[in-house]
Amino acid sequence: MELQEADTAATQNNNKNGNDNGIANPTAVSEDITDSIINSTGQPNLFQDDDRAYQHLLLSSTYLGDAMEGRTLPYETDPISILRYRNYSNRYLQWVTVFFMWWNLCLAIFEVPAVPGAELPIWATMLMEILCLGVFSWRTWTLSRFVPKGQFRKDPKNIVVVSTILFTLVDMIIYIGMTSSGYKGLRVSRVLRPLFLVNMNESRQIRRTFRNVRNTVPDILSVLTLFFFSIALFALMAFKLFEKRELIYRTGDPYFTNYWDSYWDLYVLVTTANSPDVMMPAYDFSEGFAIFFISYILVNTYIFMNLFLAVIYNSYKMHLENEISTALKDKTRKLDMSFELIKSGSDDAEQVITFEKWCALVGSLQYKVARSKTLVIWHALQDDEISAGITRSQYRKAADLLNVRLVVDGTESNVFAATCPTVFNSEISKILVYVVHHQIFAWFFDLLIIANAVCIGLDLEQTEWFFLPIFMIELALRVYAVGPKEFFSRDRLWNWFDFFIIISAFIVTIIEASLDELEAFPREALDVLLVLRCLRLIKIVGNIQGFRVIVVTVVNIAPSLLTYAGVLVMVYYSFAIIGMDAFGGKIPRESVDESNCGVDALDGSEFQRMGYCRMNFNNILNSFVTLFVMMVVNQWHVITQGFVIMTSKAARLFFLTFHMTVVLLILNIIVAFVLEAFILEYTIRTNDMEDLVENTITKLRETRESNIPTSENTEGRADNTYPMHSGQGSFENVNFKLRVNRGHKNIEVLLQRLFEAKYKMQSTVNGITTIDGVDPSTSTS
Repeated sequence: MELQEADTAATQNNNKNGNDNGIANPTAVSEDITDSIINSTGQPNLFQDDDRAYQHLLLSSTYLGDAMEGRTLPYETDPISILRYRNYSNRYLQWVTVFFMWWNLCLAIFEVPAVPGAELPIWATMLMEILCLGVFSWRTWTLSRFVPKGQFRKDPKNIVVVSTILFTLVDMIIYIGMTSSGYKGLRVSRVLRPLFLVNMNESRQIRRTFRNVRNTVPDILSVLTLFFFSIALFALMAFKLFEKRELIYRTGDPYFTNYWDSYWDLYVLVTTANSPDVMMPAYDFSEGFAIFFISYILVNTYIFMNLFLAVIYNSYKMHLENEISTALKDKTRKLDMSFELIKSGSDDAEQVITFEKWCALVGSLQYKVARSKTLVIWHALQDDEISAGITRSQYRKAADLLNVRLVVDGTESNVFAATCPTVFNSEISKILVYVVHHQIFAWFFDLLIIANAVCIGLDLEQTEWFFLPIFMIELALRVYAVGPKEFFSRDRLWNWFDFFIIISAFIVTIIEASLDELEAFPREALDVLLVLRCLRLIKIVGNIQGFRVIVVTVVNIAPSLLTYAGVLVMVYYSFAIIGMDAFGGKIPRESVDESNCGVDALDGSEFQRMGYCRMNFNNILNSFVTLFVMMVVNQWHVITQGFVIMTSKAARLFFLTFHMTVVLLILNIIVAFVLEAFILEYTIRTNDMEDLVENTITKLRETRESNIPTSENTEGRADNTYPMHSGQGSFENVNFKLRVNRGHKNIEVLLQRLFEAKYKMQSTVNGITTIDGVDPSTSTS
């Protein structure tokens, strides 16, 4: 009731100002209303005399922010809890927490066994870890202040975080006690550090990815069991076939003399790492034995490995669809609850959000939205049939539209046109600008880039003095044609790349010409600059449409892949810590001399003969490199054999588990995601929300131009889609020189686009739009 009364008063005020339809023209009064609605304290003036109405507005904007950012945390809806929740959701605090989560992992660089030259005293690393734990504890305590008590205590994420903090503290105390007593301590809790990345709310994308990976595991157990049974059966046959033939590998090792070695050798053969070495002794003995190995590879490598990918792809896609459908329903429910709190009108058919409330709502968001964007989104949400405001069905697009990124179009504010209008508007200048924008101009310089590449390949260095001035002239012409502001705008990454490459090439050429005088110049830095010159070829990718589409598609999905990179880092980290505890120092000498790895036990082994001494677990960096090489799978059995020699055959379990976890599971899931994301981005290159905003900006520009009077008399203006206020002063200050930045998508936007066509099947029940026949506004938080 209070909101309706406030809205009625605002509407009456608009009518007094001469607006026939009862709405303050948002375009005309952007400077007046949007400033007056929000006062200097941040509280909307429209609600400053009504605490209950303001609380509704604050809660409504919080729901809108949740929908925009995909937040799903439960929280109490009293004013204090809402403010605590908004403070907790502060982006800067979240980034600080994320920093400490990653810094907690980086402590392994400085702890024993540390990276050479980076070791710190125990007390220093302990203090840094306590600081990290303090940040996690503070964030968890802050979370408990607004989440319902019952839900906070029962949430597995919170239980894991608190338990890990307590276990880490106990482990630190035990470790200090053991080292102080002269014993060799073991930091067991280090392997649990990635749990903070999974369970803290600041990394919900990694948690969701990890949860989807975890949910996929049960679905592949049947295939995995059948796969191991197949290897077991073939291993039994191989053992019986070759046991008594007294064959040996060319390295001198026995050939299928016991069952478990036979099983291991055939598992390695699935990865093709030891092919054809494992077959050659039997094949040399009898050509008929080739049938056995060919059959094995066909069944296990080409059928089971592809079957793994198919099952994982289908299972992961199903779980991902369920995850996104739940997120979409939650977003719609949040938007409906937001609408209910500040709507105007009693009849459901007339319930809308007025312009004043829209400005107040956007102004109450946690992060400032520019006035021009507020106006553009208002018009984009307007229902042509209802002039009173934004309807419920239109409001459901608000979160997506507010997430559309807008940038200022600097084409019309060319500094050369402003400072030298006579020269810039001359006939010669117009012809020059026309030529620069013509496609033939781009084709001509593409041919020059190819010619330059040929000259670089033929080592014709003197030609650089011909190509470099031409490319610099091209760069200058392009800057002149569109203006520096537009050329170097944030969304023109190709222009930034061109500028960086050409300037780098210029620096390289000058340095090369002066090498005799600059003998002290670091050769490593010069090598980097020489490589940058070769990167000039990438300009072709930006200019050829077929190449550009593929590269842009890859760039668009790259941010989404960062979450999978985060999951890989977590798995790598856990295996690296276990590897350092189990194998650290077993290969003490990191020598490039293949005849000596620093330990006699490896003398004569293939591990030492092939020079793999640096494939060890002596510190965290070496461990990561070793694990990456294992992930590539080429020669991974040789690396494994080195650690088997230094320990026992039980070491195979470590490397086998790593291969199954990373190669068979996670990498196949990444392939599944890339397939879905790439197909979507490559085939669906348009976005309805971006198109809607872009069309709205175009209409607003046209409306503004058609409503600017030629004299002081403002009467007799033609009616149009967006009626203008009778005063023009504030309207002239509105900047609609905007455009949509169609850059990379964050993972929320990308994943929702993946499945929204399937799950946003909307129907109308009793005049209320629903998803899957359910009215989200009736759901509870």
